[in-house]
Amino acid sequence: MLPRLSAISFVFLFFAFAVLGTASKTHAQIMAQTTAQTTSKAKEKSASGLPLPRFVSIGGIEVNLRTGPGLQYPIDWVYRLKGLPLEIIAEHKTWRKVRDWEGAQGWVHQNMLSGKRTFIVMDGPHTIFKEADMASKQVARAETGVVGQLLVCEAGSGWCMVKADGFDGWMKRKHFWGIMDGESLN
Repeated sequence: MLPRLSAISFVFLFFAFAVLGTASKTHAQIMAQTTAQTTSKAKEKSASGLPLPRFVSIGGIEVNLRTGPGLQYPIDWVYRLKGLPLEIIAEHKTWRKVRDWEGAQGWVHQNMLSGKRTFIVMDGPHTIFKEADMASKQVARAETGVVGQLLVCEAGSGWCMVKADGFDGWMKRKHFWGIMDGESLN
């Protein structure tokens, strides 16, 4: 029997979405919309000189998502899951407009973000394999909401090497959110 990965924060996220209600779009629809929006624009340079859009992760333990780029704007959401991937879609001075895996958008101060590349499992559970081959040994099963680290993703490959809850292996790109289509990460 394979170990089942879980995320303590997933319980929090589940409770938060149950209380606040969830969006009517499915994860697949959000991913398709995000991909369409991302690929419809040529990669553009931002004020920081880095490409837009790009992925980062939450660097703090508690991060406020604001309705605008500044402390004067109200807090719309509070993230409490360090390492959660976010997609930067715009910049204004030291503020970054981000989108999360469920499509929520808002502004976060750059100091609350990390360049560490992470992923979140979508519509799980999904298998982590020893090799980038579905016939290889199964290492673990990752549930929806599990957050892990992206180690290697080769352009043109449907697989990425990941690490989650102490398990290293390969997972199909289509099973998680946190990397652009065709993006290479070494």
